[in-house]
Amino acid sequence: MLIHSRDKGFIHPHSSEITPRSVYEGRRDMLKLLASGVAGAALASWAARDALAQATAPGKLAALKGAKSAVPGAQTMEKLTDYKDATSYNNYYEFGTDKADPAKNAGTLKTRPWTVEVEGLVKKPGKYDIEDLIKLSAQEERIYRLRCVEGWSMVIPWVGYSLAELIKKVEPQGNARYVEFVTLADPKTMPFVGSRVLDWPYVEGLRMDEAMHPLTLLTFGMYGEVLPNQNGAPVRIVVPWKYGFKSGKSIVKIRFVEKEPGTAWNKAAAQEYGFYSNVNPNVDHPRWSQATERRIGDGGGLFAKRHKTQIFNGYEPQVGQLYAGMDLKKLY
Repeated sequence: MLIHSRDKGFIHPHSSEITPRSVYEGRRDMLKLLASGVAGAALASWAARDALAQATAPGKLAALKGAKSAVPGAQTMEKLTDYKDATSYNNYYEFGTDKADPAKNAGTLKTRPWTVEVEGLVKKPGKYDIEDLIKLSAQEERIYRLRCVEGWSMVIPWVGYSLAELIKKVEPQGNARYVEFVTLADPKTMPFVGSRVLDWPYVEGLRMDEAMHPLTLLTFGMYGEVLPNQNGAPVRIVVPWKYGFKSGKSIVKIRFVEKEPGTAWNKAAAQEYGFYSNVNPNVDHPRWSQATERRIGDGGGLFAKRHKTQIFNGYEPQVGQLYAGMDLKKLY
């Protein structure tokens, strides 16, 4: 239940229950889209069966193995989140606003053929077929913590390679200061695209030095297999020291630009979601604390043990120097 307050907006006893105001309003649009006719209902039913099969256990998708990574910070020893949890508890608003919606609805996403266009301030722009992109560099397994801005976390073994490998290949021009990532926005296969939740397509971005950091992963798989649709197939970004919404899914364009790009959640609610969005327990979201988090799979549901949030999600030794001299309280 949402409790209204004059001075605090929506109050939630647990941060993981939080639904942004725009999402709540946009659900009406989702219902209209899904109720658009018999064909739409049949499509949704087929998608649910396909995606739920993916979410049960590893072994349903094509194998994609990665060698153990030697990148400092790339191999946390914490207990892995179960595959079922990692593939059935997701934020991917193109397929719905509830945590279970992406696993139910993302079977409509067609990941072949797939191309990623590299454009903007680079010497070697071009289009990459997904298979060529996968082969561009050796695949590595990176076991990263994932921290959601809503206050929950996971530990996931991703498969991919440092985004820097692609960046070096396309040779950014001297005035390229930011990298922008554009997600597919296809209303035919993504039933929530066109709703009022966000300004579509979903766009995220990084400063060039963030994008070049070896921990920033161009990601094609998880748990030794290709990415499930609901987790951002066939290619996504993973930036482990930032809140999860910074890691764009199902990428179709990578742009190199001079000015800071407008990003999806920052445009939707600038007072709540900044461009940097580094994990920081000392900087609360305007509507909830970031000091603790709930690890998915720990048991206890909403009443599970809370863990202390780590600055930069525990990756301060690797990335802290990127923000030397900056007021961290202004990075939210």
